[in-house]
Amino acid sequence: MKNIKIKYLLPFFAIAALALGIFSSCDSDNEGSSGSSGTLSITSVVKAEPGDLVPVTQGDPKNYYIIRGTGLSLVQKIYFNDFDTYFNPVLVTDTEIFVLIDEKTPYANASNKLKVVTKNGTVLYDFITKPPTPKFDSFNSINAAEGDIVTVYGDYFLNPQVKVGTVDVPVISSTLTEIKFKMPANATDKYVTVTNISGSTVSAEAIGSALYDDVLQGDAGHWMWDGDDTFDTNFKDDKVQGEAAIKFVFGGWNGADMKFNSRNVSKYKAFRVKVKSVSTNTAASVIFVFGGWAYQIKKTITDKWTTIEIPFSDIGNPTTFDQLTLQESGGFGGNTILMDDMVFVLK
Repeated sequence: MKNIKIKYLLPFFAIAALALGIFSSCDSDNEGSSGSSGTLSITSVVKAEPGDLVPVTQGDPKNYYIIRGTGLSLVQKIYFNDFDTYFNPVLVTDTEIFVLIDEKTPYANASNKLKVVTKNGTVLYDFITKPPTPKFDSFNSINAAEGDIVTVYGDYFLNPQVKVGTVDVPVISSTLTEIKFKMPANATDKYVTVTNISGSTVSAEAIGSALYDDVLQGDAGHWMWDGDDTFDTNFKDDKVQGEAAIKFVFGGWNGADMKFNSRNVSKYKAFRVKVKSVSTNTAASVIFVFGGWAYQIKKTITDKWTTIEIPFSDIGNPTTFDQLTLQESGGFGGNTILMDDMVFVLK
């Protein structure tokens, strides 16, 4: 069985002692090999936390619960959704068991049962082990129009519900890691929310805010300063949003230009992009150029995907946007740089 270090149990001993009465009744409640003092049953499960202990029918992994019933002192095994779960025999009486729901407990296509096995028999109890709150990695296309099919990427999408803004949107299909829905009308500037039984998570990007989400939005021409270098807008080997990223292969101090159809950006407060350096050189960096070289913002980058956000207040508070220039600035002879999830941030 999994061994839980005693230091993780110490903060809960006070609760356990009060709830189980182990300091005063452990000897009398547990009869060891002679047997249990009552008929085997589970009457309730409560979350082990300060305050009133209220029965619950659902539990969160990595949290402690008290199983209540009778005939529990001879417990041998505990299962949540058929997952063999560690318990500390010190924290067991004939009427209570103090137990941690393991974070590896399955939650999809599961039995939704708590099972306690004792020397005198087995008892089942209806109990749902919940997944974590949805992990919302990205959705594509960020600039989807009404009627477009949108894919949400992430995890823990068990029986998900989707909202665009405050509007409930039917789910076309879903797995634990992907959701498909149809973009409703009047969705621009709204955020996408995914909800499961455990809670809700909201997209980091607003609909319609993308400059790049697998394609350059409003592309009016893009090129490398040196035509021999690579400017790949469909690089699929490493990305953080959608299905592709942009790959730049820069020579030393070389650069790239991206022209866009002019758009009004007065409702936005910042430019944001995720960036990764292929080189591990600590000097790796890139200069973001705005306003025809009026504003040059140098940012250090690493070999991990990181988010760079440049407030519009740092680049003259533009109301229109039509060009972005990049220049490699590591000073070590060039670098390969990946970019993805290039968006504007709403005020």
